[in-house]
Amino acid sequence: MTTKINVLQVIPKLGYGGAETGCYDIAHFLSEKDCGSFIATSGGELLKFVKKNKVGILKLPVHSKNPLLILFNALILSFFIIFKKINIVHARSRAPAWSCYLACIITNTIFVTTFHGTYNFKNKFKKFYNSIMLRSKLTIAGSNFIFEHINDNYNEYLNKKNKLRVIFRGINIDYFNQKNVSMLKQEKLKAEWLLEPNNFTILMPGRLTSWKGQEKFIESLNILIEDFNITNFQAILLGSDQGRKVYSKKLFSLAERYSLTKKIRFISHCKDMPLAYSLADVVVSASIEPEAFGRVAVEAQSMGKPIIASNIGGSKETVLDKKTGFLYKYDDPRELAKNLNTVIQLNPEELKLMGNEGRKNIAKKFDVEAMCDSNLREYKKLLKI
Repeated sequence: MTTKINVLQVIPKLGYGGAETGCYDIAHFLSEKDCGSFIATSGGELLKFVKKNKVGILKLPVHSKNPLLILFNALILSFFIIFKKINIVHARSRAPAWSCYLACIITNTIFVTTFHGTYNFKNKFKKFYNSIMLRSKLTIAGSNFIFEHINDNYNEYLNKKNKLRVIFRGINIDYFNQKNVSMLKQEKLKAEWLLEPNNFTILMPGRLTSWKGQEKFIESLNILIEDFNITNFQAILLGSDQGRKVYSKKLFSLAERYSLTKKIRFISHCKDMPLAYSLADVVVSASIEPEAFGRVAVEAQSMGKPIIASNIGGSKETVLDKKTGFLYKYDDPRELAKNLNTVIQLNPEELKLMGNEGRKNIAKKFDVEAMCDSNLREYKKLLKI
């Protein structure tokens, strides 16, 4: 008799981040492969798009780091695992991972984790807290960068009996496809964002937080004008400050100091990211700390847009330097400006060629179907089916 695969994924909130969209994609992929698919989460905007007839939802306060709630969640998860005959529990964050770990011990269920970030630590207690992601039968790293980070920093927690495997994050290349964008919607958004039709458009998506490098980006735009005498551009900083009012005010002040207020559009949110990407001539990812994967670089390439990204973290694995875009020294706005100038000097055919290479790169290596299929194969190996 063939064992049916029943997978419970546990994530704090089902929002629009990389971990969350990966959870969402795998949940629906599993249901299409005749597997039982469940998500435990505290809520989130993406929850309303889950097909409830295909994916079961358990609402729990799994976002909480409160030890008592972690124990409470472990007990509820244990009952749910038994009732739904779950045989794989896949945790996607540290706090719920502790609950999942305890529940899997109680129910003798296979425990899987995905190590989504670098999970910085400043003391042994925080490192121990992070180590829960390595106490599973299988730990999935979303990039080679994360794989190396784990080996460099958590060697004492690695168990030879457990597996550590790289499965590249994937995106939906049908969703992030320039061909599916409405020209009518493009014109409407251009008008809303007050974009000039003949100016070169530079897009930098990402929440407004210092490590994303918005300050370096604004500095690079000033250098682009002063050193390269380039003025026929407009830049879009697309992202919410998520309550970081001091930082967002700092960015506005920096734009004023460099007399760039007419050049930069600060846009807090866009529900249709493929539409936003479609308006750009080039996309920038200027992170000054390593991205675990670097979703912006992958989405931009899938949309057929050249990408300029800092040469740290996951972007080194997803961007083909001088072929699908450019990598630059992460803390050097002058080098970023130099690369922006290079892209601006390209003719339309050269821009299109670079964009096409980017699209091929993502379709070959980072398609969501490949990611989901790799996860399913690993589940089957753990269940020995």
